[in-house]
Amino acid sequence: MIRLFTDTDNDVTPEVAARYGYTLISMPYTVDDKIIYPYVDFEVFDDKAFYGMLREGVMPTTSAISEQNYVDYFEPVFAAGDDILYVHFSRAMSATFANMDKALASLAEKYPERKFYEIDAKGISLPGYAIACEVGEMFKAGKSIDEILEWAKTGVYKWAVYFMADDLKFFKRSGRVSGLAATMGSLLGVRPIIYMSAEGKMVSIGKERGRQRGLERLIQYVRELGDGVKDHKVYVADTDNAEIVAQLVGMLRDEFGSDLDVEVVKVNPTAGSHCGPAAVGVCFRAIHR
Repeated sequence: MIRLFTDTDNDVTPEVAARYGYTLISMPYTVDDKIIYPYVDFEVFDDKAFYGMLREGVMPTTSAISEQNYVDYFEPVFAAGDDILYVHFSRAMSATFANMDKALASLAEKYPERKFYEIDAKGISLPGYAIACEVGEMFKAGKSIDEILEWAKTGVYKWAVYFMADDLKFFKRSGRVSGLAATMGSLLGVRPIIYMSAEGKMVSIGKERGRQRGLERLIQYVRELGDGVKDHKVYVADTDNAEIVAQLVGMLRDEFGSDLDVEVVKVNPTAGSHCGPAAVGVCFRAIHR
């Protein structure tokens, strides 16, 4: 039997995890020296309180979970005689996977017959969410592990995400965005445009002056790169800014039709610690990233 795993950095909530049968790995963040594990230390993510805290000047940090954490998640499954498929956020964005590899190496000695499969979403937040949901649907439909892994070879790269940052102090501190000029965003009204590359990294690809022009740039990417946009769900990131989210959703439906299937997804607190409040993004089925 295959057991599914994913993590909170993919924006997956306990409700979504239960829909597909995922075990949810909690990725922590730290506020005032207190380590907080999403959906372990709280049941429901209060995004308004979290992003309100960031607006008031709090700067959370994030960290990798330990080798022992991974052992605690995986060993009961292997001990029960089951195998694991883990749909996780980008390896290129965290040292946590070095700890996971160490845990798996030790478990392989103890459970040599067990198999561990992974699908790297090559991104964090929205693309991970989209891919976890697509894999979950395939799993529910009875697709084999070989079929799912074969899909992932190209399917992962068919989910593109582009987003607009509102306040760069969070990204600048995290150092996780390549190509981000030190002065970019320091001028009033300048909105950097960032995307997730095929290598699973956040890359700054330009800037627009003003929110409206930034949103139009996002729509332009969907228009130019979209591959059967209306045949798939479109995901919009929400970091507690209902007005800009509603504006982007409206622009998407103006462009692709009022019946476009759009799901608004709350960006998880660990990813939100890097992008900050009032960022907005769109994830869609694309010919490439």
